Amino acid sequence: MIDRYAQRTVNILMAEDNADDIQVTWEAFRESKVPIQLYFVKDGMEVFEYLRRKGKYNVAPRPDLILLDLHLSMKDGHEVLSELKRDPEFTRIPVVIMTTSEDEEDVIRAYDQHANCFITKPVSFDQFMRVVQEISTFWFTIATLPTGMVYART
Repeated sequence: MIDRYAQRTVNILMAEDNADDIQVTWEAFRESKVPIQLYFVKDGMEVFEYLRRKGKYNVAPRPDLILLDLHLSMKDGHEVLSELKRDPEFTRIPVVIMTTSEDEEDVIRAYDQHANCFITKPVSFDQFMRVVQEISTFWFTIATLPTGMVYART
């Protein structure tokens, strides 16, 4: 495997309102071999405040990956995903759906909206840790992501 990201920190935006899931994800990424900086937002509206660098996010780095829960307030994950993938500025950012849903309709809808991956969150701590570490391995050592994309202020 090629470690394309060894020379820089990878920025991940996680849209999640469950404090326990945030904590486990944080711990799992801390053990990653890839230097990762995690940024968290708690609802669907805040995703776009972050991405558009509004308010407290005025110097936010462009995420290399977005982890998106479907069950968010203000705008649910499906609304966020649809808007992300329609916007030319954000469409190339990979979006991994991480949700408790096992509903086939959610899976189909997410892929129809161009999600890059759909993961049902494991219940156990150990499985959750393993899944997050696998996400890191796949997206930042196996997959090739676009680099040098312009992140304009809007």
